[in-house]
Amino acid sequence: MTTQIEFPNVAHDEVTNKGISLLLTLAVITLVLAIYHETAWSIVEIWMRSDTYAHGFLIIPFSLYMIWNRRETLKTIPVQPDYLPLLLLVGLGFGWLLATLASVMIVQQYVLVAMLPVIVWAMLGSKIFVATIFPLAYLLFAVPFGDSLIPPLIDFTADFTVGALQLTGIPVYREGSFFSIPSGNWSVVEACSGVRYLIASVTLGTLYAYLTYQSLSRRIIFIVLSIIVPIIANGLRAYLIVMTGHLSGMTLAVGVDHLIYGWIFFGIVMLLLFWAGSFWREDQQLIKPAIRTGQTDTSQSSVSSKATLGIAGLITVITAIWPLYAQHLSTSLDQQSIPTLNIINHSDKWRSEIAPLSDWTPVYVGTPVQYIGHYSNNDQHVSIYVTYYRNQKQGSELINYGNILIDSNSGWSNVGNSKQNISVDNTELTVTQNQLRTPTDRLLTWRWWWLGDYETSNPYMVEFLMAISQLFGQGDDGAEIIIAANYEIDPQEAIFSMRQFVADMMPAIREGLHSAKNQK
Repeated sequence: MTTQIEFPNVAHDEVTNKGISLLLTLAVITLVLAIYHETAWSIVEIWMRSDTYAHGFLIIPFSLYMIWNRRETLKTIPVQPDYLPLLLLVGLGFGWLLATLASVMIVQQYVLVAMLPVIVWAMLGSKIFVATIFPLAYLLFAVPFGDSLIPPLIDFTADFTVGALQLTGIPVYREGSFFSIPSGNWSVVEACSGVRYLIASVTLGTLYAYLTYQSLSRRIIFIVLSIIVPIIANGLRAYLIVMTGHLSGMTLAVGVDHLIYGWIFFGIVMLLLFWAGSFWREDQQLIKPAIRTGQTDTSQSSVSSKATLGIAGLITVITAIWPLYAQHLSTSLDQQSIPTLNIINHSDKWRSEIAPLSDWTPVYVGTPVQYIGHYSNNDQHVSIYVTYYRNQKQGSELINYGNILIDSNSGWSNVGNSKQNISVDNTELTVTQNQLRTPTDRLLTWRWWWLGDYETSNPYMVEFLMAISQLFGQGDDGAEIIIAANYEIDPQEAIFSMRQFVADMMPAIREGLHSAKNQK
């Protein structure tokens, strides 16, 4: 009689366990995206409405493709759930809460996307996380980021274009992002900033660097080049467009066609960049699966499955508490009434006027409470615009890209930005100074934000302080103060009047703001 000894099918158990862990990981990620559905949808919504960020639809497929390319390596790595990333997940959740309270959507979006690699780390283990860290980090490109880069890109493009024109021997008169040459007038606006080219270049360049090179140094060098090259190329593009218009008597490259020329030029630049990068390519070497010999401890499969289920439950709890707490705070804030804002003039120097300085007014999103006043003191004329927000939500908040000095159709132009130090009640305050103009009018404005006992011109500090205030149940009240005065030639004409107005009227302005905040 022959006895047959059966050995457990270890390989089959490990494959099954890894498959279950992978499915659980995908389920947890789906659940977290559902919990943070408003933040997730805000990302997709921007993809759909903006051509600049339409590439976002490709980021997830690109990331999955990069992971699929490493499938042979991943087959050799065991699943080892890790509890350490849960601490990082707690920190990310708290960061999302602060960003929500401050109504900073882009930070909410980045935190949510950053949660996904951390979930993979916790569910599948550090070894699988390290093996897929680049494709997982690539998901961050899904966040629509770039609006904050537009002003510095506009400044660089204007500097490059004007400098190149002067080197060519063409006389240029410049005022901010507007400049004139003998053949006509030009301006560098948002569409000319090159932010679209930069985002597209970095997104594609990072993918190309990962697929083409293995060494970290080569990848970093190529990614840095994919940042620098489109910025310089956009400056060259702007210069060539102006020269084309100048040499053609302003008949070519002065309308929509110059945007078409821009994309063709950018496409050629990117092809040259990738072509140059191909000379230093490194063929991918996939790690071959290890050959298993002998018996393997089958207890690992059982332990991993139990640990994975436990971590899945903890992740669900950790990620769910922050939206629930944010909803609780939002509900309590919604019960506050809308305040009234009034500034009572106690000064015997400044008289209230009905007629404004000009037809200029700042633009704000949502439904804030506003006070607009016009004052005169002999031959000095100053206007004040105070915009007060309470119960802030996305699309109706103090810090928002839609809160702008100039509407694009108003006829006004912003030709200069700087910082100005002023003295308020014997304390120094830094404000943002802007020079605004039309063909006939000149205005100088000072703007800063008020948050109870704190005033600043730093928007990031405003957002942080508002988040902390709400976290401790002290509300989200805040206001922007803008003071404006006209001048003819030298902005110093307006600065003298504005300094005097601030010294005389700030006590009344603060009194009106504190009175509004105390109205609950």
